[in-house]
Order: sequence, then structure tokens, then C-alpha cells
Amino acid sequence: MDFQLIGQIVPFIAEASLVTVALTACSLAIGLAIATLVVVWRFSRVRPVRWLATFYVSIMRGTPLLVQLFIVYFGGPQFGLELTPFMAGVLTMGFNIGAYMSEGIKGAIVAVDRGQSEASRSLGFGRFDTLRFFVLPQAAPLMIRSLGVNTVILSKSTALVSTIGVVELTYSAQRFVTSTYKPFEVFAVAGAAYIAIIAVIAIIVRGVERVFDVGKETNA
Repeated sequence: MDFQLIGQIVPFIAEASLVTVALTACSLAIGLAIATLVVVWRFSRVRPVRWLATFYVSIMRGTPLLVQLFIVYFGGPQFGLELTPFMAGVLTMGFNIGAYMSEGIKGAIVAVDRGQSEASRSLGFGRFDTLRFFVLPQAAPLMIRSLGVNTVILSKSTALVSTIGVVELTYSAQRFVTSTYKPFEVFAVAGAAYIAIIAVIAIIVRGVERVFDVGKETNA
């Protein structure tokens, strides 16, 4: 174990970790927006809209993320879509994770007792207000764990954007291995960085869960 090498590369790996965090955060924001839209479409009364949402989820979940990434980055210019490697990575991962998150959100909404919706409608609330004021507040705690798991998956999936030249954790580690020929030390440090990122995500998820638990106790 070359501890001197580890000491030398830690600052560079830490800097690359910030790119990984930025990729995760930007993709997560896009994914949440996409997931929300897809869930709304899945509950639409218009059948073609429901079909379109189902088709989107099937395509995103049925094809590898790496293939999607190559289609967007290398195939995009054929259709006039020229993106930087970072933007291509963010958009691809955002649309991909949005499909998975939509399933978690939909499952949480379906898990809410149907009687809640019926009671709301009997009180004169419309379809949208019922979802907004009655269903979503009860479904939100059920969504947190699923969203947390998907965020962890997303943070690890950022390693794939190294294939199109984004200088994130995996790309930086690969460059150090090429110059030092010591893959164990380099990838051990990179692995520790990923573990640290995931640990922070887990802490945030637990914190949000505690907030909802306190809210439920207060309302009770």
C-alpha cells in the first residue's frame, strides 16, 4: 500500500467528487420534475396520455443507461443536438432516473387508502385538490425511502459519464491509474469517496424521514 501516493491523490479525488455531486444534484432535479410529470400523466383520464407515460417508462427502464448516454451524446449532433459531455450526462441520467422515481411516487400514491380520496370528493374537493391536499401529504412519507434509494443509484451511475469524457471520480481515478500503475490504491480512494457521498445522502434521507415522523406525531 503506497500511502504517499494516496496522500498525493486525495485532494484531486476530492475535487473530482464535487463534479460527481454536481452531476447527481442536477440529474436529481431533472429526474424529480420528469417523475412528477409522468405520474400526472399516468393518472390522466386521457388514454393516449397514459399510454405515452407508460411507453416512456418502459423505454427508460428497458434500455441500459450507457446506451442512452451514447445515443444522446454521439447521436444527438445528427439531429442538431450538440451538448457538452456534462450536459449530456445530466440530461440522460435525469430522464433515466425520472422513470424509476415515477414508479416509486406512483406506488406511494396508490398505497394511500382510497377512502381518503372518496371522503375528499364527497366534501366537494376536485380531483386536483384531492391529490394536493389529501393524497400527496399522506403519500410523501412513503416516497422518501424510494427516492433515497434512487438517489444512491444515481450517484453511482455518474461513473458512466466518464465514458464520454466528464472529469468526475471514475475518470480521474482512471487517469491516475494510467500514470501511476497502482490501481488498488487509486480505486480504493475513489471507492471511499463514493461511500462518503452515499453516506451523506443516507443522512439527508434519514433527516427528512424524521421531519415527517415529527409532523405526523404533531398532527396526531
